[in-house]
Amino acid sequence: MTTTTTTEVRLLTAADLLRLYSEGVRGELIRGVLCETMATGIEHGAIAMRLGAALFGAVEPRQLGTLVASDSGVWLERDPDTVREPDIAFFSTERMSLNTRITGYAEVAPDLVVEVVSPSDGRREVYDKAHMWLNHGVRLVWVVQPEMRSIDVYRSGEVVTTLGDEDALDGLDVLPGFACEVSAVFGPQVASDHPETD
Repeated sequence: MTTTTTTEVRLLTAADLLRLYSEGVRGELIRGVLCETMATGIEHGAIAMRLGAALFGAVEPRQLGTLVASDSGVWLERDPDTVREPDIAFFSTERMSLNTRITGYAEVAPDLVVEVVSPSDGRREVYDKAHMWLNHGVRLVWVVQPEMRSIDVYRSGEVVTTLGDEDALDGLDVLPGFACEVSAVFGPQVASDHPETD
């Protein structure tokens, strides 16, 4: 007679994730399962900073809403919990009042999400993440592709548009008046991380 034992994985909650952060564990929660994230590198951080600065310059003077950077989780689903962590997110004042103080995770979907692709991210994973944001009410998703110096623009019900170095990123009706050259997001082109030596 053979017996089979199964080990049930204990699903984590958003509260568990906050506690793990205080213990130095970094990651997202997808339907109760912890997906740890690794450091993304200098290029990733520089791109997020450039685009974040451009967005800040458009949002802050006109008090259009709240702009947050990585580590600011968004609670998308409950029982089991899903908490995703965009590289940049914009919440309009219609979704989040400027005088709202949130010490934990946002419980409303942003209007705009920016995801900067890391070397470890797979194509399918990036696509699925963009559509998860749209399915939870995000109006505009920008997926930044450093390797190709391009930005994929996702909107619900529309074909994905890819912008290159010669194009400009437009805030459309989500962030009216915002425009930024795609080339400015990536900075100067460099030949290689490891120049050849004679």
